[in-house]
Amino acid sequence: MGRIIHFEIHVDDMERAKKFYGEVFGWTFQDYSEYAGMPYFGAVTGADSELGINGALMQRQGLPPETSQPLNGYACTMGVGNYDSTEAKILQFGGKTAMPKYALPGMAWQGYYLDTEGNIFGIHQPDKNAK
Repeated sequence: MGRIIHFEIHVDDMERAKKFYGEVFGWTFQDYSEYAGMPYFGAVTGADSELGINGALMQRQGLPPETSQPLNGYACTMGVGNYDSTEAKILQFGGKTAMPKYALPGMAWQGYYLDTEGNIFGIHQPDKNAK
Protein backbone atom coordinates (compact mmCIF):
# COMPACT_ATOMS: atom_id res chain seq x y z
CA MET A 1 0.00 0.00 0.00
CA GLY A 2 1.35 3.40 -0.92
CA ARG A 3 -1.61 5.63 -0.02
CA ILE A 4 -0.75 9.23 0.80
CA ILE A 5 -1.47 9.78 4.49
CA HIS A 6 0.14 13.17 5.19
CA PHE A 7 1.51 16.19 3.34
CA GLU A 8 3.91 19.01 4.23
CA ILE A 9 3.91 22.47 2.70
CA HIS A 10 7.23 24.29 3.08
CA VAL A 11 6.79 27.96 4.00
CA ASP A 12 8.95 31.02 4.57
CA ASP A 13 6.47 32.99 6.71
CA MET A 14 4.44 30.69 8.99
CA GLU A 15 1.84 33.25 10.09
CA ARG A 16 1.24 34.43 6.51
CA ALA A 17 0.84 30.82 5.31
CA LYS A 18 -1.51 29.92 8.18
CA LYS A 19 -3.66 32.95 7.38
CA PHE A 20 -3.73 32.08 3.65
CA TYR A 21 -4.75 28.41 4.07
CA GLY A 22 -7.05 29.19 7.01
CA GLU A 23 -8.93 31.94 5.16
CA VAL A 24 -9.07 30.27 1.73
CA PHE A 25 -9.82 26.65 2.73
CA GLY A 26 -10.92 26.92 6.38
CA TRP A 27 -8.00 24.84 7.70
CA THR A 28 -7.10 24.97 11.38
CA PHE A 29 -3.64 24.43 12.85
CA GLN A 30 -2.05 22.66 15.79
CA ASP A 31 1.42 23.69 16.97
CA TYR A 32 3.85 20.74 16.89
CA SER A 33 6.98 22.92 16.83
CA GLU A 34 8.26 21.54 20.13
CA TYR A 35 8.24 18.00 18.73
CA ALA A 36 9.67 18.93 15.34
CA GLY A 37 12.41 21.22 16.65
CA MET A 38 11.35 23.93 14.16
CA PRO A 39 8.20 25.87 13.32
CA TYR A 40 5.76 23.06 12.37
CA PHE A 41 1.97 23.35 12.44
CA GLY A 42 -0.32 20.39 11.81
CA ALA A 43 -3.03 21.30 9.29
CA VAL A 44 -6.50 19.95 9.96
CA THR A 45 -8.14 20.11 6.53
CA GLY A 46 -11.61 18.83 7.42
CA ALA A 47 -13.67 16.56 9.62
CA ASP A 48 -12.54 12.97 10.14
CA SER A 49 -15.79 11.86 8.50
CA GLU A 50 -14.83 13.60 5.21
CA LEU A 51 -12.67 12.05 2.49
CA GLY A 52 -9.18 13.54 2.55
CA ILE A 53 -5.97 13.80 4.55
CA ASN A 54 -4.40 16.19 7.01
CA GLY A 55 -0.90 17.58 6.74
CA ALA A 56 1.33 20.34 8.01
CA LEU A 57 3.00 23.65 7.34
CA MET A 58 6.72 23.43 8.08
CA GLN A 59 9.49 26.02 8.04
CA ARG A 60 11.28 25.93 4.69
CA GLN A 61 14.82 24.58 5.08
CA GLY A 62 16.30 26.01 1.88
CA LEU A 63 15.67 28.50 -0.87
CA PRO A 64 12.08 29.03 -2.06
CA PRO A 65 11.15 27.84 -5.56
CA GLU A 66 11.97 30.30 -8.32
CA THR A 67 9.18 31.73 -10.44
CA SER A 68 8.46 29.66 -13.56
CA GLN A 69 10.72 26.77 -12.55
CA PRO A 70 9.35 23.30 -13.28
CA LEU A 71 7.53 21.63 -10.44
CA ASN A 72 9.95 19.75 -8.21
CA GLY A 73 7.73 17.72 -5.90
CA TYR A 74 4.05 16.94 -5.56
CA ALA A 75 1.25 19.39 -6.28
CA CYS A 76 -1.64 18.95 -3.87
CA THR A 77 -5.13 19.60 -5.24
CA MET A 78 -7.98 20.64 -2.96
CA GLY A 79 -11.57 19.75 -3.77
CA VAL A 80 -13.85 22.80 -3.62
CA GLY A 81 -17.59 23.34 -3.83
CA ASN A 82 -17.41 26.58 -5.83
CA TYR A 83 -14.39 27.14 -8.06
CA ASP A 84 -14.96 30.83 -8.74
CA SER A 85 -15.49 31.90 -5.12
CA THR A 86 -12.46 29.87 -4.02
CA GLU A 87 -10.34 31.46 -6.73
CA ALA A 88 -11.49 34.91 -5.58
CA LYS A 89 -10.37 34.11 -2.00
CA ILE A 90 -7.03 32.76 -3.23
CA LEU A 91 -6.34 36.03 -5.03
CA GLN A 92 -7.74 38.15 -2.17
CA PHE A 93 -5.38 36.58 0.36
CA GLY A 94 -2.22 36.92 -1.72
CA GLY A 95 -2.22 33.88 -4.00
CA LYS A 96 -1.50 34.09 -7.73
CA THR A 97 -2.73 32.21 -10.78
CA ALA A 98 -0.26 29.64 -12.13
CA MET A 99 -2.59 27.94 -14.65
CA PRO A 100 -6.08 29.41 -15.10
CA LYS A 101 -9.33 27.50 -14.73
CA TYR A 102 -9.93 24.91 -17.43
CA ALA A 103 -12.47 22.17 -18.05
CA LEU A 104 -11.86 18.49 -17.63
CA PRO A 105 -14.77 17.79 -20.02
CA GLY A 106 -17.66 15.98 -18.40
CA MET A 107 -15.84 15.79 -15.09
CA ALA A 108 -14.68 19.00 -13.37
CA TRP A 109 -13.10 22.44 -13.38
CA GLN A 110 -9.39 22.50 -12.53
CA GLY A 111 -6.71 25.17 -12.11
CA TYR A 112 -3.40 25.81 -10.37
CA TYR A 113 -2.23 28.64 -8.13
CA LEU A 114 0.77 29.85 -6.18
CA ASP A 115 0.33 30.33 -2.45
CA THR A 116 1.93 33.20 -0.53
CA GLU A 117 5.10 31.11 -0.16
CA GLY A 118 5.60 30.37 -3.88
CA ASN A 119 4.27 26.79 -3.71
CA ILE A 120 1.96 25.49 -6.44
CA PHE A 121 -1.38 23.84 -5.60
CA GLY A 122 -4.54 22.97 -7.47
CA ILE A 123 -8.25 23.39 -6.92
CA HIS A 124 -10.85 21.04 -8.38
CA GLN A 125 -14.63 21.44 -8.56
CA PRO A 126 -16.52 18.37 -9.79
CA ASP A 127 -18.99 19.31 -12.56
CA LYS A 128 -20.28 16.81 -15.12
CA ASN A 129 -21.28 19.78 -17.33
CA ALA A 130 -17.75 21.22 -17.54
CA LYS A 131 -16.59 21.78 -21.12
